[in-house]
Amino acid sequence: MPRHIVYIINPISGTRKKSGLQKLIEEKTKKENIAFKIFPSVASGDYSFLSSIIKDEKITDIVVAGGDGTLSQVVGSLMKENVNFGVIPCGSGNGLAMAAGISKDPLKALDIVFKSRSKSIDGFYINDHFSCMLTGIGFDAKVAHEFAQHPRRGLRTYAVLVGKNFFSAKPYQFTIECNGLKFSTEAFFISIANSNQFGNNFTIAPKALLSDGLLDVVIVKKTAKPLLLYNLIKQILAGKLEKMETSLRLPVIYFQTKQLSIENPSLAPMHIDGDPSETYQKLKVKILPKCFNLIHPF
Repeated sequence: MPRHIVYIINPISGTRKKSGLQKLIEEKTKKENIAFKIFPSVASGDYSFLSSIIKDEKITDIVVAGGDGTLSQVVGSLMKENVNFGVIPCGSGNGLAMAAGISKDPLKALDIVFKSRSKSIDGFYINDHFSCMLTGIGFDAKVAHEFAQHPRRGLRTYAVLVGKNFFSAKPYQFTIECNGLKFSTEAFFISIANSNQFGNNFTIAPKALLSDGLLDVVIVKKTAKPLLLYNLIKQILAGKLEKMETSLRLPVIYFQTKQLSIENPSLAPMHIDGDPSETYQKLKVKILPKCFNLIHPF
């Protein structure tokens, strides 16, 4: 079956201008003799309008030129369709692309789209919202909300916002239920990861794999701010994965599971794959094993 690609370009992700990127995509895809269409990303995040186009025009691949948030919205809308998904990473973090070995160089990323095969990887639901890589509740989500409102994009802006928020960060009350165990804790943030990448080569869940059928849960508990940095760096460098029961006594709780429930009575802010999201008092999180096909080297 001949390939037919739909490209979705997010015009505001990252810092790179997209006019040159669109021209590059057009030139390289024509050179490969592959039929294609280009659509801009949509603010609503709902791409179900593409379902009829996929069926009527026999689309084989959906390739997102954008960041983790755009990719997550596209996959969440279309993963039931019989297509492969690709990514040209040009967001601010690009965590999923980095975990999957996809280059940030547009030429190399396009080469992967044209020449690599697809492999099924996991995603997960948090309530009824799909996440392809990482959902955060608490400190990092507060930064994500501010970042979304900032007039400038990019890693430098994100780093400035992290620094600004660090010393004023407050812990939130959570109750977690998982694997037959229920416990309460005050924590600065909870990260639920399918990828070992937070973005920009910063590792948050060292043991996370894209297709192991498990979620990696990292809970950074209330502690003095200098100790918070020390414990987080120590955890990341060590990559020490514990059973949940053993992990509870540590400053950073790190365990794996297929599902969990979180009570969030103080309504700590939430992000899904770097994009700000509505938060909830009760959250149910569940892995979706091998739910979509990603074109990447493996």
